[in-house]
Amino acid sequence: MSGQMLLIDDDEAFSAVLARSLTRRGHAVTVANSAEAALGVADAPPTRIVLDLNLGGDSGLRLLPLLRQRWPDAAVVVLTGYASIATAVEATKLGAVQYLAKPATVDDILAAFEQVSANPELPLAPQPMSLKRVTWEHLQRVLAEHDGNVSATARALNMHRRTLQRMLAKKPVKN
Repeated sequence: MSGQMLLIDDDEAFSAVLARSLTRRGHAVTVANSAEAALGVADAPPTRIVLDLNLGGDSGLRLLPLLRQRWPDAAVVVLTGYASIATAVEATKLGAVQYLAKPATVDDILAAFEQVSANPELPLAPQPMSLKRVTWEHLQRVLAEHDGNVSATARALNMHRRTLQRMLAKKPVKN
């Protein structure tokens, strides 16, 4: 056993499958499907935390400082289906050791906990991001600057709120 692991994800099916896979590999796993449930965990303090960025419409970034305050020695890996540079930077500033985009395998998650320092051997992307991806990244950065407030973000970008909502409802574009 490698200590207690806390898995925080609002997708119950995904968290059940991931918890089962981690348990098969010898990890003691507690699952929380909301921020409140995560903070109410009374089991042994976790040494590793897997935190989903989108928790039922709320941001895991709001929960991250509370987790770091409650369990300062726990390593936190942020997992998200809506990866962006802005949220990756913010997550690491708030104390996450790694940031992974879904779909991530159990091996990817466990490797993320092992790699807590910078890796200078990481290969560079073969080509720059597409214009659509740069646009997506910019929207995410401005949204993060306005604490997820869509109306304030739309005003800052000088665009209609509904247009921004439609753009944010789409899946992030690939590089």
